[in-house]
Amino acid sequence: MRDVRLTASAHRQAGFALTNTQVVLASVAGTVLLAVALIAIGGPGSRRANAQSEQDVAMRLQPVGTVVVKAAAAGGGEPRTGEQLYQAACNACHGAGTLGAPKFGDAAAWGSRIKTGYDALMASATKGKNSMPARGGSDASDFELARAVVYMANKGGASFPEPKAPAAAASAAQ
Repeated sequence: MRDVRLTASAHRQAGFALTNTQVVLASVAGTVLLAVALIAIGGPGSRRANAQSEQDVAMRLQPVGTVVVKAAAAGGGEPRTGEQLYQAACNACHGAGTLGAPKFGDAAAWGSRIKTGYDALMASATKGKNSMPARGGSDASDFELARAVVYMANKGGASFPEPKAPAAAASAAQ
């Protein structure tokens, strides 16, 4: 059988063998040329590209939307009913019973809360309780909040009377 191994000199004579040093030098030279080319054409290292990417990042980080809460102007319409405030603010959690909120209309969930009385329910609604923020996160007046508390509690089995409007309550007290 014939020995098919080639010696190093035979490889060089064939023209396709490179030494380790030649491979390393070729890699370094290629990397340097690539870096110079990227800088010359405004690649990732250029100031223009960085400024553009900073603008792009700032643009992508802008909020999708905003929430604006405005107080009603003095004399700016009728106060909301309990149902209207419930639909606008309370339904988000009480509609599905999320975050520990008693589900709307669920007598079992509302029973123990109703037993504490109207004043305790109003205090919880006004100050907030557990995951619920003060006033349920709404801009409701005390009267509107009272109407919403009565609306939800009555749908859960209570029989609280409808709160009197502030002007009617003041004239009734005189």
